[in-house]
Amino acid sequence: MLYKPEGYLINGTENHEFLSTMAGLEKALERQRILESTSLLCDSDFTLHFDLYGTHAVMPRSEVQYNENGEETKDIAILTRVGKPTCFKIIGFRCGKNGERCAVLSRKAAQMECRHHFISNLTPGDIIPARVTHLESFGAFVDIGCGIISLLSIDSISVSRIAHPRDRFQPGDRIHVVIKTIDNVGRIYVSMRELLGTWLENSSRFSVGQTVAGVVRSIETYGIFIELTPNLAGLAEWKSGIEVGAQAAVYIKSILPERMKMKLVLIDARNEPAPRMPLSYFIDPQKIRHIDAWQYSPPGCSKTVETHFT
Repeated sequence: MLYKPEGYLINGTENHEFLSTMAGLEKALERQRILESTSLLCDSDFTLHFDLYGTHAVMPRSEVQYNENGEETKDIAILTRVGKPTCFKIIGFRCGKNGERCAVLSRKAAQMECRHHFISNLTPGDIIPARVTHLESFGAFVDIGCGIISLLSIDSISVSRIAHPRDRFQPGDRIHVVIKTIDNVGRIYVSMRELLGTWLENSSRFSVGQTVAGVVRSIETYGIFIELTPNLAGLAEWKSGIEVGAQAAVYIKSILPERMKMKLVLIDARNEPAPRMPLSYFIDPQKIRHIDAWQYSPPGCSKTVETHFT
């Protein structure tokens, strides 16, 4: 794989440097750099229009999307680009309606390069950067390069259960994911929980006798599950008046690796939305770019929780 530490996501500083001057745009054309800007308008010919810091730019309908099967891009796929960050290569310049110099852009060319040099070489277990584009109740859609979208299902976000992906992300967040599966038509599904640490790695941050902050994630008849980190939750005794998502303070009563359990005592809870917990990666994506397997559960634990990438 032609590895790029940033994958095919756009570097904001470099992007601005190329887009902010005509000399930068010319250099981007010469070097075939992939850039990004937001389309401001789609005209009746389904041409997208951009303002590149004062330079008018257009993306013809035929250049909006790369379709491997050669089919024509649907109108809705073009219309929905308006107001959204869109990647592209500059493929030339032409004279605009008022005689000004106008840049011609191609998202298709950027996506072709990304697919042929990056996406097509990915295998399950590869760790790559991604950017959250939008959220649904069943998961987060993430851009894994040049607007190529992958699904991060809600159960693959973390070991600790969440009610909605917004408990972890917001659109625009840059994250790292691991390739989970690639189906027979080339659709890529990703996961993140394997990067957020094992049970032992997360529990080692805590000690018996501490009182720590947490988030109520689920309420059962036998107790309340409280998240201490995205990949670690413990169980406290049931209490009335507590809501899912509440901020909590808990006393750590015991830590039981052989049973993969933490017993907690709920000290206090506020039924106010808890702030999103920061994500801590226990695998450095700059150093480790692929994993074959991951085991969450401690050695010797009666229950095995693991992932094998095939």
